[in-house]
Amino acid sequence: MTTCCKRAAFFLFPKRSDEWVALLRVGLGVEVVLYCLSEWSGWIDALSSNSSALSARRVSEALLSLESTLIPRVDWLLKPAGHLGLRESTLLWMVWSVLVLSGLLLTLGLFCRPAAVTAWLLHLVCLKSSDMFAYGMDNFVSIGLFYLMLSPLPDSYSIESRIWKIRLRNARMVGFFRRALQLHLCIIYFFSGLAKSLGTDWWNGLNIWAAVTRPPFNVFDPILIAHWRFLLPAVGITICLIEIGYPIFIWPRRTRPIWLTCVLAMHGAIGIAMGMYLFGLIMIILNLAAFAPHWIFRQRTPSYRIAKPEINPSLTAFGSTNPPVFYQNDQVKR
Repeated sequence: MTTCCKRAAFFLFPKRSDEWVALLRVGLGVEVVLYCLSEWSGWIDALSSNSSALSARRVSEALLSLESTLIPRVDWLLKPAGHLGLRESTLLWMVWSVLVLSGLLLTLGLFCRPAAVTAWLLHLVCLKSSDMFAYGMDNFVSIGLFYLMLSPLPDSYSIESRIWKIRLRNARMVGFFRRALQLHLCIIYFFSGLAKSLGTDWWNGLNIWAAVTRPPFNVFDPILIAHWRFLLPAVGITICLIEIGYPIFIWPRRTRPIWLTCVLAMHGAIGIAMGMYLFGLIMIILNLAAFAPHWIFRQRTPSYRIAKPEINPSLTAFGSTNPPVFYQNDQVKR
C-alpha cells in the first residue's frame, strides 16, 4: 500500500523545470493579443446590448442565468461602470485594451501573475457573454489561462524573474500542474475521438466534407475537394484514431514523438484548411507545453520514475522491504 501511494505521489508530483510554464505563458500571451486583434472590428457588436432585447449578449447572459447566477459576464462590469458615468462602448473598449495589455505582459514576462489572472477573468467574461458565437478556440484559451494563473509564476525565463532574481521554488508543484494539464488533454482527446467514432459521418467522410465546404470555413475550392473526395473517409478515420489513441500513445517515450507530431500536424491542417488559425495555434501551444517543452528549449527536462522495490531476503520474514528506488537520468536515488 505504501509503495502504491508513493508511486501515485511521484506520478502526480514529479519534479519538473518551468520550461513548460514559460512556453505556455508566451504562447497564451501571443494568442490573447491575436484574439483581440481579430475581434477588433466586431468587438462592440458582439458584446454590446444595442438597445435590443434580442441582442446576442443579452440572449447569452439570459441563458447563463438559467444555469447559474455566479457565472462571470459583461453585465457585472457594466452595472458599476454605469454608476460612474461610463458609457457601454467606453467600458467595452477598456476591457479590450486591458486584454491586449495583459497579453503583451505575458509575452514579455512582466507582472506575470496579475496579467494571467486579469487575462483569464476578462477573457472568461467576454466568452460567456458571447457564448452564442464562441467555439473551441475560446474554451481552450480559457483552459490554458486557468492553468497558467495557478502555476508557479514568474518562470525562470521571464523578464520579471531576471530582474528580481527569482528562482524556481517548488519543482514538484510545477510538475503537478503540468501533470494536471496532461491528464486534462488526454480526457478531452479521448472523449472527442469516441464521440466522433460513434457516428457514421466520420467513417464515410461526410463530416470532413461538411467542415471544409461550409462557409466561412471553405478556404479551398469545393471542386478541388470533390476531386479528392476518395481521401475523405481515410482522413476522418485517421482523426478518430489519433484522438482515441492519444491517452495511450502520448505517454511512452518511444511513441510520444510520433503521436505528438500527428496531433500537431492535424491541428496545423485544421488551421490551414478551415482558416481556424487561432484554434490550431492554441492546440499546438497546449500540446507542446504539456508534453514537449524540450522541443522548444534545448535543455531536456529531467525525468523521474519509480522502480520496483528491492526485496531484502533477510527481512522478508518480518514483512519489510528496502525503500523504493528512484531513478533520475539513469542515476539511482533512494
